[in-house]
Amino acid sequence: MSFDFIKNKKVHFIGIGGISMSGLAEILLKKNFEVSGSDVKVSPATDKLKSMGAKIYIGQTAENITLDIDLVVYTAAISKDNEELLKAKDLKIPLMSRAEFLGNIMKGHKYNVAVSGAHGKTTTTSMLSSITLKANLDPTILVGGNLDIINGNVRTGDSPYFITEACEYKGSFLKFFPFIGVILNIDAEHLDYYKNIENVQNAFLKFAKLIPKNGYLVCYSDDNRINNIMPDVDCNIITYGINSGRITAKDIHFDEVGCACFKVYKDNKIILSLHLAVPGKHNILNALASIAVSLILNISTENIKSALESFKGTHRRFEIKSKKNGITVVDDYAHHPTEIRATLNTAQNYPHKRIICVFQPHTFSRTINLYKEFTSAFDNVDELILTDIFPAREKDTGKVSSAMLARDISKRGVKCSYIKSFNSIVEYLKRDLKDGDLFLTIGAGDVYKIGEMYLQ
Repeated sequence: MSFDFIKNKKVHFIGIGGISMSGLAEILLKKNFEVSGSDVKVSPATDKLKSMGAKIYIGQTAENITLDIDLVVYTAAISKDNEELLKAKDLKIPLMSRAEFLGNIMKGHKYNVAVSGAHGKTTTTSMLSSITLKANLDPTILVGGNLDIINGNVRTGDSPYFITEACEYKGSFLKFFPFIGVILNIDAEHLDYYKNIENVQNAFLKFAKLIPKNGYLVCYSDDNRINNIMPDVDCNIITYGINSGRITAKDIHFDEVGCACFKVYKDNKIILSLHLAVPGKHNILNALASIAVSLILNISTENIKSALESFKGTHRRFEIKSKKNGITVVDDYAHHPTEIRATLNTAQNYPHKRIICVFQPHTFSRTINLYKEFTSAFDNVDELILTDIFPAREKDTGKVSSAMLARDISKRGVKCSYIKSFNSIVEYLKRDLKDGDLFLTIGAGDVYKIGEMYLQ
């Protein structure tokens, strides 16, 4: 299905407060569309859209859908019995998933860059956004986190360049039209949908096959699962990595706060030296991926260097919130064991006496499917507190709980406890945290509120 952006001018979003949905709504508002949408609660995203002229409904009821709507866009998290979805079907209003709608917007651009992978999408997309802005390419940008240089998660440009994250959940990225596709890594994620890693790998192969023959696949050469799919891809391939690849990093060392300094090579010839302003070894790889894409777009090494060295990160990615009484408070979106380990490795290189962590598991299915991996992800923290599992789109079946996870993490010798309420956690932290501690809130839900409550 395609959407006529000239003929149709009234679009309704079910779940408009989501990070991607709100970004799409903002793009339409800036193009003078009439936008309405619903969500289950008020949020900064819904407030912003309302101030821009969108009609916002809190609560999703059939009455929100009217005959004059040209298109209804819905997220993958919306249930089949959603009242608005059913009403739109009854009224025969065209329906389109978020991914399909984003794909339709991409059709209007020649150079679509879609950044995929289980981990690192938001940071890499943000790095690439910074570089293309520095190079004055005037890109349209849609990123899964808030980026200060675009004052949010979306930017509407007036050029052939479109840069977006490409999430694999429920095959969303298979609705896209990439000229340049990036695969950062392939890992066991969204197993509530894919069931096993073989299906995940196959989805990324299908994504790579969307790239036209004259397009480009940029991929991490040290990932075995990526190497498995490369022989079946029919386009230009640019690899990057630390140990191998056409774009590599050498002479790596870290400064006093864990930010990497290194030389970047292309085909074994040095092209620039970098000192990143964001900490962690994983950000070397994110930077290399963004450099590989930038070179395809013929961006100068001067602009690449300037943009990456001034890049301060996106919100909720090892975001240093504040310091209080000698205690550094950091928030991170990590919700997969691989991401958690990367975040905690970054923390180890940051000045600290102790690392105290509050983790909020995200969804029951992920906690069950990766239970063993979660139990071993926190081995290098001094103390760990678990909150209740953040359900997101799921219902509690009683098969897993944070109390169970805390018990099994403790068996590994980690000081770990489960505390139910945020208020109780904050009261405990007020007694427990000491000068020199590094305090992290980790998770994709609302665990960041604990850090904010502590600072208040």
